Order: sequence, then C-alpha cells, then structure tokens
Amino acid sequence: MTDIASSPIAVSPHGERIGFLLVFLSALTWSFGGTIARFIDTGDSWTVVFWRSVWAAAFLVCFMIWRDGWRGTLKLFRDMGPPGLAVALCFATASTSFVVALAYTTVANILLMQAGVPLLAALLAWALFRERVAMATWVAIGAVIAGVAIMVSESLDGAVSPIGDGLALLIAVMFSIATVITRRFSHVRMTPATCLGTMLAAAFAASQVSEFAVSSRDMGFLFAFGVVNLGLGLAFFATGARLVPAAIAALLGTFEPILGPIWVWLIHSEVPSARTIVGGAVVVTALLVHIGLEFKRQARPVRPGVTGMPSPN
Repeated sequence: MTDIASSPIAVSPHGERIGFLLVFLSALTWSFGGTIARFIDTGDSWTVVFWRSVWAAAFLVCFMIWRDGWRGTLKLFRDMGPPGLAVALCFATASTSFVVALAYTTVANILLMQAGVPLLAALLAWALFRERVAMATWVAIGAVIAGVAIMVSESLDGAVSPIGDGLALLIAVMFSIATVITRRFSHVRMTPATCLGTMLAAAFAASQVSEFAVSSRDMGFLFAFGVVNLGLGLAFFATGARLVPAAIAALLGTFEPILGPIWVWLIHSEVPSARTIVGGAVVVTALLVHIGLEFKRQARPVRPGVTGMPSPN
C-alpha cells in the first residue's frame, strides 16, 4: 500500500511556477556563499562556523514557528526520528566542512564537486539499498568520478591543499548520504533536521573556537552568511521542492555550482585553475545531460496498462 505522505502532491500550474521560482531562488541564494565568506576577515574558521550556524538556526526556528506555530514546530522535531537525526549530522558535517575548506581551496573546487551530488546519491542508493540504476546513470556517474579526479589531481602534485580537496569531497559525500536518506524517508519533514544540523554545528564549533568576538563589519557578513545564504536558501528550497518534479529541482539546483565560482571571480578575482575548470565542466555536463534525459523520460506518457514499475521477473 502506498504511503500517502510520500505520494506526489497535486499542484496547479500556478503553484508549479511558484515552485520553479522558489527552487531557483534557493540555488541563487546558496551560490553567494563563497562570495560572502571571502568578505569575512576573521581568521578562525570555527568562529565563522559558530556565528553562521547560530544565525541560520535562529532564522530556521523563526521560519518554522511562522509556518507551523509553536506546537507544530515542536511536533516536527519530535516526529523526524532517526532519519532526521542522520540528516542533521550529515548537514552539520557538510556545512562545517564548507567553511573550513574555504581556508584551503577555491570556491570553484568546492561547488563544482557538489554538482555531482545527485549522481553520487544514485550510486550510494544502489550500493546500500540495491536501487536500480539505469545504464545512462552509470555512464554519468563514471563521468562525474572522472571530473572529480581531474580536480583532485592538483592536490597530488602539491598545486592545491589535499585538506581542501578532501573536505570538498566530504561535503559532496555528506550531501549524497542526506539525499538518499531524504528519498528513503520522504514522509519525514527535513526542515527541522537541517535546523538541528545548524545547532549541532554551532555546538561543536563552540568547543573549538579560539574567541567568539568579531568586528561589527564581520558580524554583518556573518549574519548574511547564516540568515540569507544558509537559512533563507533552505526555506526557499524546502517550500519549493515539493511543488516541482524531482528532475527539474535537480536541474535548477545546478545553478549554485555554476554561478558560485562566477560571483567569486567577478567580485574577488578568484580565478579557478585550469584543472578545476576542466574537471568541473565534465561534472556539470554529465549532470545536465543526465537530468535532461531523466526529465524527458518522466515527461513521456505512460502507455495504457503500463505502470512504470520494473517487472518482477
């Protein structure tokens, strides 16, 4: 019997257009993360993690209270269970690693590796749950692995820090795991999980930070880094992703790794290396082609008598 909570909701054309806009705005908002971070002068990455996470948690709590009320918000936290806790741990690790990685590698390296998250998630779903993976997806996964290998190869000859590339890869893996868990438990609302993730990140950073004090200028950018870049982006995505097909949401999400390096290049003159550009182009191209094929498959009308489910034989 199909779980009603995990069934697609009926969306009007107007609601779908709003969903398109919200998911695009989430990718656009997230794409400014590296640019904002480069304005912050605070030398301790843990101070940045702490204040960014605190501001993001405050925003997400206020957002859920506004949307669901006090009782509804508390119920969301109670109902998320182990899947929500696992997503929170993944998100805390990824958001912390993003800030720390910025001290070791370029924004382009970090974001372009994240572009392969949907395909890495498909690989993990196959490895952990034996979910069927189409041949086109296997080809795309191979291309993503090749593209990431090109980018990471710079750390092997000392051109960039292996710590930075390692953290960038860790971010992609954590997001992939969170994606698989979210799909597996689609009836669980994950907004409180991401909020808990920011709280966990803030708590861990508080144990590592050298000092909490920052200048008023840095606090302004940390507010934007936490509330606008992280919190508002999550609110846009959580609201809009339920209104559009998964393939379209993934396609719109690619605007983050595409636009992020452009903003940093235009505003901070941070030019990606040749290998980052080549490897990133391979990753983004593989993702766009795969999503295009998937969207075409989803849009194909189902013949009478065909359920769209694989044969048990």
